[in-house]
Amino acid sequence: MMRLEDVLSEDKIPATEVERQYYFIDVAKQILEDKEKEAGRKLTFCVNTFGCQMNARDSEKLIGILEQVGYVQADSEDADFVLYNTCTVRENANNKVYGHLGYLHNKKKKNPHMMIALCGCMMQEEHVVETIRKKYRFVDLVFGTHNIYKFAELLVRSLLSESMIVDIWKDTDQIVEDLPIERKYSFKSGVNIMFGCNNFCSYCIVPYVRGRERSRKPIDIIREIEKLVADGVVEVMLLGQNVNSYGKNLDEPVTFAQLLEQVEQIEGLERIRFMTSHPKDLSDELIEVLGKSKKVCKHLHLPLQSGSSKILQKMNRHYTKEDYLTLVDKIRAAVPDMAITTDIIVGFPGETEEDFLETLDVVEKVRYDSAFTFIYSKRTGTPAASMDDQIPSDVVKDRFDRLLSRVQAISAEKAKVYEGKTVDVLVEEINQHDASLMTGRMSNNSTVHFPGEADLIGQILPIKLVECKGFYYIGERV
Repeated sequence: MMRLEDVLSEDKIPATEVERQYYFIDVAKQILEDKEKEAGRKLTFCVNTFGCQMNARDSEKLIGILEQVGYVQADSEDADFVLYNTCTVRENANNKVYGHLGYLHNKKKKNPHMMIALCGCMMQEEHVVETIRKKYRFVDLVFGTHNIYKFAELLVRSLLSESMIVDIWKDTDQIVEDLPIERKYSFKSGVNIMFGCNNFCSYCIVPYVRGRERSRKPIDIIREIEKLVADGVVEVMLLGQNVNSYGKNLDEPVTFAQLLEQVEQIEGLERIRFMTSHPKDLSDELIEVLGKSKKVCKHLHLPLQSGSSKILQKMNRHYTKEDYLTLVDKIRAAVPDMAITTDIIVGFPGETEEDFLETLDVVEKVRYDSAFTFIYSKRTGTPAASMDDQIPSDVVKDRFDRLLSRVQAISAEKAKVYEGKTVDVLVEEINQHDASLMTGRMSNNSTVHFPGEADLIGQILPIKLVECKGFYYIGERV
């Protein structure tokens, strides 16, 4: 039986971080082979992802390592290794994970080979880790957001340990890529361009769990995308908590607009998306690039959060209602057909009816293609949670319903404009409800269903939008 002290012998472990992790992948592979002989079968895994595109990209890396080690992916949590990549933007997300753990405990009692791991944003909160240590002692491995690249090493420690392994870092300046990754789609991929957030919006936990902003070097991003394109990728999503502040901490600063121009030059890449843009950092330079680009998709997610300048100040957003509307005017002047989507919070502490009407006014003026609308909920650990002037739930519910009604009506009106037009659609998958249909996405991020076969997946095709169904289209091939 392999011993942990032998595996961790410094004369065996390579010096560079990437080589070090590949060393642990090989070790984990040997350990797993022994466990499979004991079980008399292949061992399986399941990764369950909560949260944003950043988490989804992290999960692709975790899945890539598990597959390289030799685990076989399972369709459900009836697996030998279950990993939850957690989100903590809202507290009910935490409760959801605790509920899942209770469900897994019974499964683990019946499966002697089962292991349970937790990672992601929720694990960066000290009180969460303390709860897991006390109430969920059957969990095998706990790690956070900053050391995900150490997963192979942590997996080995866990496989060779009789007790829970907990490895949480408060922050890091490390960026480690070039490790195994298993993409969900062969034809499109997320690409991390930066990590962390410096904004400290008063309602948001992200800066506390994702750390300070740190940007990858442009050359590393370009090389990664070039490899993806060589492997069949036609669309990339550039990912960061606030892509507009990309490059500020590099030794040789590069703006996000300059990075986009470099990505645009990559031969074979057809589409570029990015997520998310903070209004305070969206520059005239970037708007100019969006206006000239032939590859950047006609979709911009531009979170508003509130239309009231007073509430925006309390949220620590660093722009006013007037700043936001001016920005939208500039974007529409440069790219008239740009679809703009947003996030809006209703019922932030201190929000009056007048403040809410300011938000409705922005909705009327901007006419969003769609909006994610949220009822404010206290998030422990954020400044907003301790504000005195919380809004009664019945008042918030009334405002939320009024907002949602108006947002949906405007979205339907805007979508109707495309009916009868022919647009380019990236074919993404077989329709989940009707196998005779394919599902694809327009440049503006709208969904289209049309008759077709699976061999069309990954192609960009001209599709006539025959009928608008409100939030999606029924189309036909031209």
